[in-house]
Amino acid sequence: MRRAIVAVALVALAAGAVHADPLVSPDTIARYFRLEWQVSRNAKRPVIQGYVYNEAFRDAEHMHLQIDRLDAAGAVEGTSSAWVIGKIPRSGGRAYFTIPVAAATSYRVLVLSFDWTCGEGGGGGAM
Repeated sequence: MRRAIVAVALVALAAGAVHADPLVSPDTIARYFRLEWQVSRNAKRPVIQGYVYNEAFRDAEHMHLQIDRLDAAGAVEGTSSAWVIGKIPRSGGRAYFTIPVAAATSYRVLVLSFDWTCGEGGGGGAM
């Protein structure tokens, strides 16, 4: 019985691996995208506002950002994510984002994932 459970678990893990999105290397992200952002405080909570700049020769879309809340020592207290709405035009184009966040000493904003667009029509493969 134990072997059957282990076998089922291995099959489930293998099936998940087949459908997993390809990973994006940090070097690739740093080469193609630049983030500029700042924290502002509104009446209710802090908000991260900024731009993502696309230095590639292809438009990008469906960009998913990760926001890490950091303590005074730089350790991660919590993480959230948000989407950049719309297309990020190629060759220096930019897209604006605004993200409400929980209070923290400081923050780190990273690109988690994105899609290249294919010409005028819909999406390309995930990077």
